[in-house]
Amino acid sequence: MSEDINLYDYDLPMGMIAFYPASPRDSSKLMFLPKVSGNPKHRRFSEILDYLLEGDLLVINDSRVFPARLYGKKRGTGGKVEIFLLEKLPNGSWEALVRPGKRLSPGTEIEFPGEFSATLGERTQSGGRIVEFHNNGDLMPLIWKHGQVPLPPYIERDPEEEDKSRYQTIYAEVTGAVAAPTAGFHFTDDIFEILERKGVEIARLTLHPGLGTFRPITAEDIDKHKMHPEIFSISERTASNVNRAKRESRRVIAVGTTSARALESSCGDDGLIAPVDAGKTELFIKPPYRFRAIDGLLTNFHLPKSTLLLLVCALAGRERVLAAYNEAIMDRYRFYSFGDAMLIL
Repeated sequence: MSEDINLYDYDLPMGMIAFYPASPRDSSKLMFLPKVSGNPKHRRFSEILDYLLEGDLLVINDSRVFPARLYGKKRGTGGKVEIFLLEKLPNGSWEALVRPGKRLSPGTEIEFPGEFSATLGERTQSGGRIVEFHNNGDLMPLIWKHGQVPLPPYIERDPEEEDKSRYQTIYAEVTGAVAAPTAGFHFTDDIFEILERKGVEIARLTLHPGLGTFRPITAEDIDKHKMHPEIFSISERTASNVNRAKRESRRVIAVGTTSARALESSCGDDGLIAPVDAGKTELFIKPPYRFRAIDGLLTNFHLPKSTLLLLVCALAGRERVLAAYNEAIMDRYRFYSFGDAMLIL
């Protein structure tokens, strides 16, 4: 039976969207929400150590955001053009969003600072454009030098050079994301060191979040929403570690909705995780989804009517989650990508 997306709406007062991360990272707030019953508890993120036990397995997403927004000029006229890189294609060209796309025909040449250029190609099925770059050597160093970090639109400020490091987890390693796996922002080296001494296991996977992850659902009927496909990989080692934890009845806790979706996407009917190499997932987790791979979730506070909020509600229940969100608002938590955290166990 389909559900109305308006059931997943809430009012967020002005001023509660975090424009900058907490400093230090682990000074952010943490709400602990028991998955089934019991009242939320309000802590600091550094106190997550009180809830993670010896034998727990944390699964983190090591995707790294790159500065995907480039500004260039149309050759001949000098008109300003924005290229928002989405995904590198097997033939070396890129899929990108282009502005002003409607006025730029295929074959248009775009020049960028740093003596490299691009040619616009045809439109893609998802509404983007094919972009072929012309440069000497590796393009990625030029992107890191001249590109801007694609901060979400609700962060109403210009990107700063520091965002290339602070709009990342400290363990970001595999470049390819245009949006960050934000639940991991709160971890520090000190916390990981203490977790290791405590006997909490850490496993890595990679899922590159795209623009579709953070877009609100616009269809009134939730079942009519289609997820944008995202690339993910799970190594044999990580799959083995997760499966061993499950066989030993140890808790598997996903750090972020991206980790949760990757694990659930690779989980078979037997409850075991299969290794995946550069697979794509369009899995839309919404109530009444039955989780097979994870026992808990660390996440941030998400936009109303978003697929991320629906995933959290599928794990802990819509009424329970929205009540916790209202309590977070009353307690002046900071919301969205740079905001505070929630741990559901």
